[in-house]
Amino acid sequence: MKQGQPEDWLLDDRFLQAQKLAAIGELAAGVGHEINNPLAIIRQEAELMRYLLRDREYLGWEEILSLGDSLGHIIQEVDRAGEIIRRLLDFARKREPVIQGLEVNKLVEDMARLVEKEAQLKNISLVRHYDPDLPMLFSDGPQLRQVILNLLINARDAVEQDGVITITTRHQDGDAAIVIEDTGCGIPPENLDKIFHPFFTTKPPGQGTGLGLSICHGIVQRLGGSIALASQVEKGSVFTVRLPLGLREGVGK
Repeated sequence: MKQGQPEDWLLDDRFLQAQKLAAIGELAAGVGHEINNPLAIIRQEAELMRYLLRDREYLGWEEILSLGDSLGHIIQEVDRAGEIIRRLLDFARKREPVIQGLEVNKLVEDMARLVEKEAQLKNISLVRHYDPDLPMLFSDGPQLRQVILNLLINARDAVEQDGVITITTRHQDGDAAIVIEDTGCGIPPENLDKIFHPFFTTKPPGQGTGLGLSICHGIVQRLGGSIALASQVEKGSVFTVRLPLGLREGVGK
């Protein structure tokens, strides 16, 4: 084990990558369902094309137009499936930390889409309130994606069934603020000061490592920002991530 505080060694690349893969595992069912939809349409259109071409020596304009439409639908659905996979691979890919200009709303929306399909299966709605005038954020994209995805997965798990997750972005006192609010079970007051501690989890045995929020806390601190929690039992929780819009010395190191 490395020397230093738990927050330091938890940010070791191996822990970050392992936690990423764990998050992807939790998303597998929803992503699989989302990819199945375009695959079903592709199969349907291919079957139609095969029918139109079967035992036909001559195709009229109506059949040719139908074939063209089917090809267009196939291309559209292949692009759709490719975009889903691209978002997932972009999140999973191991990269060296790089501070770059980021469109916060697009980054947050990419992560929201990864969670949304499985959330819908549980009748959980994702509500967006994105600030269209939010300036460019200079930060580490892959690490920030990991934070947002983990918070969204936690919100989904806290709601369990029939609820709402609200995602808000805004410009706040020189910072970019990303707020994720859920209508879930909430966190008891006696656990609020432990929630970012390594290995602390309120999930049942075998359903959580207790590393996700600790890693999120460490990443946000390393990016020069802060993460705060407000929660009430049986009403829900609100996580607020704030990151400086301007470059700060030492950020990302």
